[in-house]
Amino acid sequence: MATDNRSALTLGDIDLSDLRFWERPEQERARAFALLRAEPGLRLFAMPKVPFLRRDPGAWALVRHADVVEASRHPEVFSSEPSATSPTDLPGWMDGYFNSMIDMDDPRHAKIRRIVSRAFTPKTLAKTEDDVARRARRIVDDLIAGGPGDFVSRVATRLPVEVICDMLGIPPHEHERVVRLTNIVVGYTDPEYVGRPVDYTGGAARVGRLRTARLLATVSLAGWRLHRLAAELGRKRRAAPTGDLTSALVNANIDGERLSPREFGAFFLLLVVAGNETTRTALAHGLKLLTDHPDQRRLLLSDFDAHIGGAVEEIVRHSTPVIFMRRNVTRDHDLNGHRLRAGDRVTLWYASANRDESVFADPDAFDITRSPNPHVGFGGPGPHFCLGANLARREIAVMLRELFGRLPDVRAGEPDRLLSSFINGYKRLPCTFSDTRAS
Repeated sequence: MATDNRSALTLGDIDLSDLRFWERPEQERARAFALLRAEPGLRLFAMPKVPFLRRDPGAWALVRHADVVEASRHPEVFSSEPSATSPTDLPGWMDGYFNSMIDMDDPRHAKIRRIVSRAFTPKTLAKTEDDVARRARRIVDDLIAGGPGDFVSRVATRLPVEVICDMLGIPPHEHERVVRLTNIVVGYTDPEYVGRPVDYTGGAARVGRLRTARLLATVSLAGWRLHRLAAELGRKRRAAPTGDLTSALVNANIDGERLSPREFGAFFLLLVVAGNETTRTALAHGLKLLTDHPDQRRLLLSDFDAHIGGAVEEIVRHSTPVIFMRRNVTRDHDLNGHRLRAGDRVTLWYASANRDESVFADPDAFDITRSPNPHVGFGGPGPHFCLGANLARREIAVMLRELFGRLPDVRAGEPDRLLSSFINGYKRLPCTFSDTRAS
C-alpha cells in the first residue's frame, strides 16, 4: 500500500476490495476515488476467494456522480436482487436472515415499501417532532450529568435507536441488545466485532476456513437473535395490534398474502439497522466536522434556523454514512459510454459520487452554505432512495440544536473508526465541553 505522501498514491495502490485500503485515512481514500474518477473507463475489483462462499466474479466500480445517478434511476437494468448490500453473494442459509426489502425489485419491493412508508409520511413525522426533541433533551441532560466522554455511545447512537425502537414497539430494556447486535451486522469486517476476518501476514491476503466460519457464525447468530426478537414482538402484535410499525407489518395484507415470519424478521432487521446507522454516523461526523471547521461552526451558530438545513445536507454529503450499494446487471447496457453485460455486477460508490468535481465545486471542502447540493448520501434517485431520509434529517437537526444550544463549546477528539467498506462509521468519538450547567 502507498504511504501518506500524496504523490505516492497511484492507481496501482487502489484495491477497493482490500480491507487495508479501508484502514487508510479518509483524505487518502478521497484522493484514491479522485484518481478513479479521472480514468476514462470503469475498473473491475475482484473479491478474494472466500471459503464457504460462491466464487465472486468481481464488480465494476461506478465512482462518478452521473453513473451512480443513472444506475439508480434504472432498476430494471440495475437490479437489487439477489443482494444490494453485500459485495458478494451470501450462502443461501444466510439469505433468510438478511435479504429484505432493500434486496428486492418491484413489484414486490413497491408493495412492501408502501406499508412501511406509512410510518414515514410528513404528517406522521410531524407527530414525532416533539418526541424527538424530548429525547434529545434527555440525552443531553445525561451527557451533562456524566461529563465529557464518548459521543457515539452517549449521544449519536441513543437518539436514532430510541426513535426507531419506539416506532417498532421494541421495549426500552431491549435497546442495548439491539445496538450490540446491529453493531455486529454492520461491522462484519471489523476485528472488534467479529475477529480479524483476513490474514495479511507476509503481505498476501489469506481468508482461512476457520476465520470465515467464525465470522459467518458470529454475524448469523446476531441476525438470528434479531429475528427472534422480531418473532416475539410479531406474535404479540398479531394478537393485539397497538398501532406501531410492527403491528402494521405483521397484519398487512399484500395482494391477499401476509408477510411470513421470515420476511417480517428480515424487514425488522433492516429497519433497526437502517433506522439508526445513517443518523448515528452523520451525528458523529457532524460534531467532528464542526470541530475541525470552526468557521462553519460559527456560521451555523450565528443563525441556526437559517443554516441548519444546509448543514445537515453537507454533513451527510461529506461523511456519506453508507459508502456503497451493489446492483446486478440484468441485460446488456450502455452506461454513459461504458458497456456492461448481462450478469455483470456494479458497485455504486456514493462516497466517490459525493466528491465528484464535475458536480461539486471544491468537493473536499466542508461548506454548510453549499447550494445546490445534489448529494447521494441517502442513495440515488429511484425506488431505493432512503425511506427514512426525512426522519434522519429531523433527528440530526434536533440533536444539533439541543447540543449546541446547551453546550456551545462541545468539541470532538480523534475518532476510533469502524473498519468497513460499507459504513463510514465511528465506533467511539471522545467529546469535551466546559459548560456543565443544565439549561
